[in-house]
Amino acid sequence: RRRKRVEEIFGWLKTVGLMRKTRHRGTRRVDWMFTFTLAVYNLVRIRNLTSQTV
Repeated sequence: RRRKRVEEIFGWLKTVGLMRKTRHRGTRRVDWMFTFTLAVYNLVRIRNLTSQTV
């Protein structure tokens, strides 16, 4: 279960989050983009979880 959840996140990052082939160069910029994309994923997940409970 845990592995499925982790793989799902990385799959989302690659397809929806555009992290499959980054446009940025350098570790600082790629790290920032990765963090930003994960934050967006968490916001989408929170929205989906709250809409299920309503």
